[in-house]
Amino acid sequence: MALAQIIAASFHSLDGVWGWAFPLVRVSIYEDLRNRLHSPLPHQMCLVAVDTDGGGNNLAGTVEIGLRLTDNWTPRGKSFPYLSNLAVHPSYRRQGAAKQLLLSCERTAVAWGFQDLYLHVLEDNVSARRLYRQMGYEVRKIESNWTTLFLGRSRQMFLHKRLRE
Repeated sequence: MALAQIIAASFHSLDGVWGWAFPLVRVSIYEDLRNRLHSPLPHQMCLVAVDTDGGGNNLAGTVEIGLRLTDNWTPRGKSFPYLSNLAVHPSYRRQGAAKQLLLSCERTAVAWGFQDLYLHVLEDNVSARRLYRQMGYEVRKIESNWTTLFLGRSRQMFLHKRLRE
């Protein structure tokens, strides 16, 4: 449940009208994560960063890497490695946990035989965009959907990084 808490707190606000729904969001994330991690897919991982200083095992952050199948920009039938749910506990932000998780994902993608890595980030998430830019990710395209148009939500930026072997 600690992973679900970090992910929920990173992507969903406790403030405002939707704050009351936070426990439901957290349980939903927990169940979704549990189902994905129990799937028989060979290329699906959840990586965690743990702070072992001081004798504890505090969860510092998490990220998932898995394969996605055909998108509108890839050849039909070709899969590609995709990162999701990169989240770091507030106490560990700006201490290198996210960079280490990203580097682990890059090594994993190369070990799986891939030379590219992809992810989405919200356009208004300035700190995450800065991190990804520093790590060598480039914008592939900017996507809008109905939530952008009708609810005023931020557009998604689809990022790509070419990996070295």
